Amino acid sequence: MASNTEEVATELLPLLRVYTDGTIERLIGSPFVPPSLSDPATGVSSKDISISLDVSARVYLPKLTPDTNQQKLPIFVYFHGGGFCVESAFSTLHHRYINLLASRAKVLAVSVEFRLAPEYLLPTAYEDSWAALQWISSHSTEGNNDKDLWLIDYGDFDKVYIGGDTTGANIAHNLAMRGGYEPLHGGVKLRGAFLCQPFFWGSKPIRSESSSGRCRLWEFAYPSAPDGVDNPMINPFATGAPSLARLGCSKLLVCVGEKDVAKERGIHYCDVVRECGWGGEVELYEMQGASHGSHILDPHSEIAKSLMNRLANFFR
Repeated sequence: MASNTEEVATELLPLLRVYTDGTIERLIGSPFVPPSLSDPATGVSSKDISISLDVSARVYLPKLTPDTNQQKLPIFVYFHGGGFCVESAFSTLHHRYINLLASRAKVLAVSVEFRLAPEYLLPTAYEDSWAALQWISSHSTEGNNDKDLWLIDYGDFDKVYIGGDTTGANIAHNLAMRGGYEPLHGGVKLRGAFLCQPFFWGSKPIRSESSSGRCRLWEFAYPSAPDGVDNPMINPFATGAPSLARLGCSKLLVCVGEKDVAKERGIHYCDVVRECGWGGEVELYEMQGASHGSHILDPHSEIAKSLMNRLANFFR
């Protein structure tokens, strides 16, 4: 909500504006939509759950058929994009996208609602997302009455995947790195990580990169980050950054957009992973004709459909 009396303290255009009285006006972001127990187009059921006082999520269960009714489903933990400061797991764009993805890929999806900057500066989103992943993993063990029955009844904890788009992909990368040295509840192992147009940057350009507003966005969301834009959480190639050989998953799918400003950095990420001694499988997929976030904006496009088909194969 805009302030009528106070002056603008800072702006992060075109995302938001902060006034001197502390009011925050988000300038973009799709409206919230409720979950549905049976989506008329896909048959996917969704519901909202509370993970803690600060973290919640929307869970998606695809329509079960006689062939799949007795099968456990891969679990896909998803982190939405939005520059760490806009959008939501409950917003129209991401609800529509994950609803379609759950239907096409036949996964039990958990879309995490983490806290946003600037009310909650980074690393809050990372900590919220790790707490959600740990809570989901706790369903693999006996005990604890505060559990979700969909995860218990339908989730395959030998097939847990994480992923996200843009800044959500950045979160997924950092959780995969953390999973390489910090165990998940029940001994759950991450089968794979999906990074779509991942939000990485650094002070030195890679290949044909041009200047980007990513530095400004990172400084806004994480003003206290050691080494600024060369912090390993945004620049995994920075001097002194932990080796990507520590990635705590066995498969990696990295998607870049042909027309996305960060395309070269995503390709470089795959090259480094292949050369660092990591023991998993890495796959690079370039979405032809795709600009930044175009598959989210139009999930019925051929770009989005091709991506979902590739993801379905990745989960299988």
